[in-house]
Amino acid sequence: MANVFEVLQRDHEMVKRLMLELESGPPLTGSAERESMLDRRRQVDQLITEESKHEAVEEEYFWPVIRELVPGGNEMADHGIAQEQRGKFILDSLIDYRPGDTRSEDTLMGFISEAREHIAFEEEQVWPELRLVISPERSAELGVKIERAKRMAPTRPHPHTPPKPGLLKAASPFVGAADRIRDLVTGRSR
Repeated sequence: MANVFEVLQRDHEMVKRLMLELESGPPLTGSAERESMLDRRRQVDQLITEESKHEAVEEEYFWPVIRELVPGGNEMADHGIAQEQRGKFILDSLIDYRPGDTRSEDTLMGFISEAREHIAFEEEQVWPELRLVISPERSAELGVKIERAKRMAPTRPHPHTPPKPGLLKAASPFVGAADRIRDLVTGRSR
């Protein structure tokens, strides 16, 4: 059974890998091969999906525990959630990502920069403080809750939804199901 740090670290590692691949991928221009452009589009879709699920469950479960247990946790949670909200707006604009389009590529690189900053904030500032105050049992319990919630979490960013844990826990399964249907209809889930 993975604890909260292991669960979140796996998510962070997957997102870091995707971001590195997108940064180091071949520069795309109007003359790039169609297959390369489709691969890049799929990578961006995967980044949007993974980040959307991750941020949704953090707002539902992780940040409330930071507020509850960590001294100064309200300020940390407010800062982290503000970063996530900015990221959701950028991810939302990436739904219409067009490989090779200068504006799309600039938006993607902007997201990657902000995501790295957010990941560093969590790993270097928030996690060490939480490790000092969370019991192994509570850490394991939180890890299980986050893993379970990710299965039904939204696969798209919803930047206009208030980041209120109770609202998110109630709405997340329905919004997640609607997102998955929309992904199937639009071909985004392939």
